[in-house]
Amino acid sequence: MNIIVCIKQVPGTTNVNIDPVTGTLIRDGVAAKMNPYDLEALELGLQLIKKNGGTLNVVSMGPNSALEVLREAIYMGADGGVLISDRKFGGADVLATSYTLCSGIRAIGDYDLIITGKQTTDGDTAQVGSELAEHLGIPHIANVRKAEVKGGVLECVYQLDNKIYTADIAMPCLICADSGINTPRLPSFKRKVEYGKAEDRIRIITFADIEDQDENHYGLKGSPTKVEKIFEPDKKVERKMISGTDLASKTYDVLKAHKFV
Repeated sequence: MNIIVCIKQVPGTTNVNIDPVTGTLIRDGVAAKMNPYDLEALELGLQLIKKNGGTLNVVSMGPNSALEVLREAIYMGADGGVLISDRKFGGADVLATSYTLCSGIRAIGDYDLIITGKQTTDGDTAQVGSELAEHLGIPHIANVRKAEVKGGVLECVYQLDNKIYTADIAMPCLICADSGINTPRLPSFKRKVEYGKAEDRIRIITFADIEDQDENHYGLKGSPTKVEKIFEPDKKVERKMISGTDLASKTYDVLKAHKFV
């Protein structure tokens, strides 16, 4: 089977600046890492490949710096990677991001299964995976805690609220891995030595490589969600310690004095 796992490079710290014009994060010069939820999605894919055979490729959308997470995924066990990168894709909201990923995946070729993480730590929308499936016109299941190939279909165990469900889903399909479903493996030093920088296993797809050449479908132009205003919250260090008895009453007095109640 052919598996595609979508991964993303996210800031490795909460101390990031915001572009006051576009309302997007300024990622240049900021320490970055692979989205933690995508690590679990990748581990799930690698486990499926080990049991069923096939190939696993990772796909990421972002600037050239995102090549680092693609290399990390290859050192973990992925066969190759694809970076969807172009200035025209910058500033995309959830809809434009999912459509760009869809266009890039269509340019890649056939697949049986696409796996995404539950969400990203920088956006936290948990919508890209489902929207990607809708763009591709394939079935999908979110919050997947276990997946196995049985009789040519994918049997998934997934969670909704406080209930666990089991369902079969026909391939090709997309699943969003739930958080905490596994412990991702570490990158292999042996593979790193063998592959070097792994550049030969990574393909870069730009705007010129995709079928839909309408720029209004990508980046800021293709994003119906517009940021009216965005700012960094004030970091206040003022604090007041309350001790003794009748803490509830004392806390209320403090809140009242600051006009919070």
